[in-house]
Amino acid sequence: MLVLFETAAGYALFEVLKEGKLREPDELWKDFETPEAAKKTVKLVDFQKFENMSEAVASVSDLLEGKLSKDLKKFLKESFEKIEVSSEKLAVMEPKIGATISKKFGIQVISNETVVELYRGIKQQLDSLITGIKSDDISQMSLGLSHSLSRHKLKFSPDKVDNMIIQAIGLLDDLDKELNTYAMRVKEWYGWHFPEMSKIVVDNLAYAKVIKTMGFRSNAQTTDLSEILPEDLEKELKEAAEISMGSEISREDIDNIIMGCEQVINLTEYRAELYEYLKNRMLAIAPNLTTIVGELVGARLIAHSGSLLNLAKHPASTVQILGAEKALFRALKTKNNTPKYGLIYHASLVGQAAPKNKGKVARLVATKSSLATRFDALSEEKDVQAEMGHSNRKQIEKRIRILEGRNGDSGTKTEKDKGKKQKTDLKLVSTAPTYNPSADVAGSSKSAEYGVAGSSKSAEVSTVGIKRKAEDISAEEESEDATSEEESEEDDKSSDNESSDESSDDKPSDDKSKDKSKKKKAKKQKLEAEQKKEQPPKKIKAKEGKDKDKKEKKKKKASDHTVATSTNVIEPKEKVSKKRKKTEEDEEKETSKSEKKAKKAKKSKESSEEKKEKAEKVKPKEEKDVKKKLDKGKQKEKEKEKEKEKEKETEKESVKEVKKVEKPKTKKKDKKDKKDKKKAH
Repeated sequence: MLVLFETAAGYALFEVLKEGKLREPDELWKDFETPEAAKKTVKLVDFQKFENMSEAVASVSDLLEGKLSKDLKKFLKESFEKIEVSSEKLAVMEPKIGATISKKFGIQVISNETVVELYRGIKQQLDSLITGIKSDDISQMSLGLSHSLSRHKLKFSPDKVDNMIIQAIGLLDDLDKELNTYAMRVKEWYGWHFPEMSKIVVDNLAYAKVIKTMGFRSNAQTTDLSEILPEDLEKELKEAAEISMGSEISREDIDNIIMGCEQVINLTEYRAELYEYLKNRMLAIAPNLTTIVGELVGARLIAHSGSLLNLAKHPASTVQILGAEKALFRALKTKNNTPKYGLIYHASLVGQAAPKNKGKVARLVATKSSLATRFDALSEEKDVQAEMGHSNRKQIEKRIRILEGRNGDSGTKTEKDKGKKQKTDLKLVSTAPTYNPSADVAGSSKSAEYGVAGSSKSAEVSTVGIKRKAEDISAEEESEDATSEEESEEDDKSSDNESSDESSDDKPSDDKSKDKSKKKKAKKQKLEAEQKKEQPPKKIKAKEGKDKDKKEKKKKKASDHTVATSTNVIEPKEKVSKKRKKTEEDEEKETSKSEKKAKKAKKSKESSEEKKEKAEKVKPKEEKDVKKKLDKGKQKEKEKEKEKEKEKETEKESVKEVKKVEKPKTKKKDKKDKKDKKKAH
């Protein structure tokens, strides 16, 4: 059995002399207590030393990744040529390297607990097993190798490149805060001298540049501000400087204000440079993510997750809520709705969407951006042109358009939709225009034809109007009848309640009942009078409407006759007579319907009046019956009270008799007690 051992100095291959002791791994340490015992158990077969530190770093880095380096391949080839590979076994510490060696050379590889114990024993007695190398030299070599290896990892690690993005976005946010504080301080400071300027010049950078070039407000007329401001603002500023209400300041004050303005200008310039650097860095590291979300949002997502690889590991649902952790846990604690978006809300695609669709768009952007980050972080070939990102962005934009069109927002309309709308508009237009007989001109046959058609249509319209008026009048009459009946029923109920109240009193008065009956009659008379007053004007209105319709018909007939004579086009008498008969029949039907409705209304009125009269006749009889019932009830109550009094008297008498019986018994007992006492003495 062979053992492959890696050291800081190089590779070593040992042969196990006593394979039987490997069956008991707990007692292997006894064989490596002394260098002599170690030499009896293990024997060095071959050793290959590293030529320099770079070779050692390369080979160790390959081993850590589970790859075979060129030096190790050569060493194993040379050593396996001397030995029969098929019969031997090889003990390796790491199973990944063992798998690659077995595939390459076809040797059986072992990596278990016994191998770990073997490695521990060999490491303990390495000075005695490998001749020519001291333990101090090996420790120094291992220290140097570890330092160089860590330096190599930091230099070429793809995870550490996005660290620059994290630092840049953090600095950019800090610069924005500082710029705002500096600019606000300068505005407040210079505002005491020239307060009107803050409303005219809104931009912080332009404000600082104007103060630096102008100084005092009195120098506004002489200084040229065309490079900083447009003509309109420059003119307005100069006019305001003449009429300013600000206080005067000294030369020392203006010098300090100018120093603050220089700080604002320098910070804004540095911010612009930093933004360009961050933009280029993001396009180099995560081009697909930047095309979907943007430079700033992408950099903030990477900074929040820690690295690009960590962001790629996150699912789309966490990418959507990154930055809204507080709101999420608060919602879970209070059992409210969880947030729909975090840092991704500031992306341009989410901002374009309508308020209703922002949640859906944020979810869509999160899914596509998570795919883009995985592609950027894990793909071997870098997509510099960001084809995947552009295609995903187009899909998102298409989806936003569909959502806005479905919700009725300003979405893109297809040509089919436009065509449908035009067809519906055409349907709404009336097909037959009405004819104006007053604008008729004699001589043309077509105008006569249109005139006849128009008159017949107008006659039809007038008949429809009459029908509607008659129906409205009948409906109003029916509603009035219903209201009058309801009022009469309410009066009856009130009268019944009053009669019951009167009967409940102990001393009913006949005078009050008479007065109430008179008042009821007066009320009924007033209601009937009001109904009669309301009814005749409606009938008059209906008659007036009929008279107007007749007059209009006569005028239209006359116009039709003039048109026919002017154009020499005369209809046959049979057609005209048929039309007249139809119109007359329609009018007769309408009048008969209105008369029937009026008769029904009268009958309902008469029936309501008869009911009222019957109720009035029945009332005095009902009052008498109620009085009789009350008298009977009072008599019964009196009889019950008498019976109760008799029962009480009988109870009292029985109690007296019991007392009389008990008294003599008590006297006899007292006498016996006295006799007993005397005997005792």
